[in-house]
Amino acid sequence: MTRSQFETGSLGNLRVHVYPSKKFKTTTLSILLQQQLSPGFVTKDALLSSVLQRGTQSYPNTLDLKRKLADLYGAILFGDVYKRGERHIIQFGLEMANEQYLQSQESLLKKGISFLIEVLTKPATENNGFRKEYIEQEKAILKQKIDSLQDDKIRFAAQRSIEEMCANEPYALFNYGRLSDIPEINEQNLYTYFQEVVTSCRIDIYCVGNVSSSHLIEILEQLLPPEIIKAERKEIPFSQEATAKNEVKVVVDRLNVKQGKLNMGCRTHTTVRDHDYPALLLYNGILGGFPHSKLFMNVREKASLAYYASSGIESHKGILTIQSGIEIDNYEKAVAIIKEQLQAMREGDITETEIEQTKATLTNQFREQQDSPYNLIQFHYHSILSGKQWTLTDLLQQIEQVEKADIQRVAEKIQLDTIYFLRDQGGDPHAKN
Repeated sequence: MTRSQFETGSLGNLRVHVYPSKKFKTTTLSILLQQQLSPGFVTKDALLSSVLQRGTQSYPNTLDLKRKLADLYGAILFGDVYKRGERHIIQFGLEMANEQYLQSQESLLKKGISFLIEVLTKPATENNGFRKEYIEQEKAILKQKIDSLQDDKIRFAAQRSIEEMCANEPYALFNYGRLSDIPEINEQNLYTYFQEVVTSCRIDIYCVGNVSSSHLIEILEQLLPPEIIKAERKEIPFSQEATAKNEVKVVVDRLNVKQGKLNMGCRTHTTVRDHDYPALLLYNGILGGFPHSKLFMNVREKASLAYYASSGIESHKGILTIQSGIEIDNYEKAVAIIKEQLQAMREGDITETEIEQTKATLTNQFREQQDSPYNLIQFHYHSILSGKQWTLTDLLQQIEQVEKADIQRVAEKIQLDTIYFLRDQGGDPHAKN
């Protein structure tokens, strides 16, 4: 198997990563900006990611943008915000045809890069700010997006459990921000914030396609404003782990639901930067990451206590979350049997079959990511953010070398922190079950 093919270079204080490959019929460009996850920035970041896609100086409205994307042979513009530990990532990207398959004499790559740079650096403005119409519309959409979280009870329970577990930590913040911030944001203060972001936040530029890194850097040097290239970029510290609690925190929310959502949060005391990271991946896979996992087999299949039961890790923050959907009356039983699975892992109740199945499933999962430009970028950026510069080959080798003792060592560090239960509004309002 070949090593990760990303080539990393620099242009001033910007990092440029290129995956030159002929296997894709598209060229995918992505610009990622890191911001500190904090109450002061989180909602503005979420708004920025959508407002900047509304229009540019050359293409100031939706129709102009659509015409430009059509001119780029049906290119797709995308953008979003997400969390990685206590970093908030603003992403913009463009997926377009590989110019090798086109008859056009003019470089589609250069036209696409020029357009994406304009989206990032030259938004549509009026009166020294963003267009008021766009700001008001995107604020309304963002408000609806935050409000609608409660309509999806699985996502709502996941967010609430993190809010409770990480209270007073930046990671508690929802990646789309806070409703209370929205009224105070306007076209002027968001534009001022935008100017700070593009000239101070760490920027990584990615390209996956039949492109050489030297050619991409040459185009970027021609098209990027000098003040963007030369600007000093701030470093964001790694997530800080909270002090361990002596007692497990139990939180119950009551809404009009028929099915209970039981979420449990654990501190792993292991992050992507640690030697035990590959063992943590195996631990999560055996506990609840896959259909053969202990949670699925014991909580859902054998005990029939849950409609779903799984686990996942946030490896930059060092958090493991368990999520399950249960009958409301089964709360105590479900908590007990989930705790039993955590204890079984600590005691080394792990079979060679479980280890081998999980290694095979994890390996396939990572290899499948190599078939998607988006996943290639995310995997590489994940390693950049960790400061470890993982390659896929390195990670797969280390996963293969993990032994039962390594998984048990990780298991002994896992500490249950918070139990969150979303249940109905009936019965004793003070009861947990």
